[in-house]
Amino acid sequence: MYTPAITGTGVYTPENIITNAELVKAFNAYADRMNAENADAIAAGEMEPMQHSSEEFIVKASGIENRYVMDKTGVLNPEIMHPALRQRSDDEPGIMTEMAVDACRKALAQAGRDAEHVDLVICAASNHERAYPAIAIEIQQALGIEGFGFDMNVACSSATFGIQAAADMVRSGSVRAALVVNPEICSGHLEWRDRDCHFIFGDVATATLVERRDNANGPHFEIISTRCATSFSNNIRNNNGFLRRSRPDGVQDRRDMQFMQNGRKVFKEVLPMVSKHISDHMEAEGISSDNLKRLWLHQANKTMNDFIGKKVLGREPEAEEQPNILQDYANTSSAGSIIAFSKHSDDLSDGDVGLICSFGAGYSVGSVIVKRHQ
Repeated sequence: MYTPAITGTGVYTPENIITNAELVKAFNAYADRMNAENADAIAAGEMEPMQHSSEEFIVKASGIENRYVMDKTGVLNPEIMHPALRQRSDDEPGIMTEMAVDACRKALAQAGRDAEHVDLVICAASNHERAYPAIAIEIQQALGIEGFGFDMNVACSSATFGIQAAADMVRSGSVRAALVVNPEICSGHLEWRDRDCHFIFGDVATATLVERRDNANGPHFEIISTRCATSFSNNIRNNNGFLRRSRPDGVQDRRDMQFMQNGRKVFKEVLPMVSKHISDHMEAEGISSDNLKRLWLHQANKTMNDFIGKKVLGREPEAEEQPNILQDYANTSSAGSIIAFSKHSDDLSDGDVGLICSFGAGYSVGSVIVKRHQ
């Protein structure tokens, strides 16, 4: 048996930024147009007028200030309000592969590795641009990796579930090293015309290299333990898929093809589930809150993270104990906790212990306990 370790991470950040101000301007223009078109029905009391959004509302509801996206022109056009990405031929690399390769190369460079050291690519993301061939295999080919790859989807927990799968295979000796990649084009499955969620998501790609600790070239994080759990819920859902066209209303409206959630129920049900999951995982490994140096939590909502941090630590967490990147990146689904880990882990000292956690649709929650080694 081998000890798995995280030896490198990488983050691909798109060039385009959408500020809250830009987003509010586009959404309110759309709302005004809809209200004008439905003025008679609104006056007759047959429908409610669309409410305006505001920068204050967005920050209060989520803590988000900006988000990176692959395309902003379509999103900010009140006539479109979704990404306007160019059509690619089947002979071109997919957009998810392009994002993933950049993040993978950064992770490999940080670890001092190249493609010949990697045996496995796992593309773990909340949405994939196609059903097959697997995005992971396309990434594998683009990087020149011998071995195998596969896709997996556990929504916002895809990264931690992917790390567990990679760590288990490294531990057993079936692979020497694995890249867990999370290319998230969340702007493509967000309903930008819905006031309750139009501000939530952004785009990014992250990559994590998991390999045998004995082979680590430099500073790294030993994976002490991983734990995953799921419990079925419809409170976060996306109904897009190949069977959609078989329904009588399958092409009438795009709303249920996109991200949908019952936010109040999610808060009420997910927060205790995640807090208990983390606490139980730490207790099983003999780790107290006083021994935990850092929490890298899923970046969905600042209020959620503050609640979980307080529950786990038994007090208000200090900023450095629970770093947030949400304000800059928004919710990037599975990639959020890995962005936080990648950007806020180099300062830890030898022997420091931290925990990566993601949670979301499913419900699903995954946690990874790591220890720093110089």
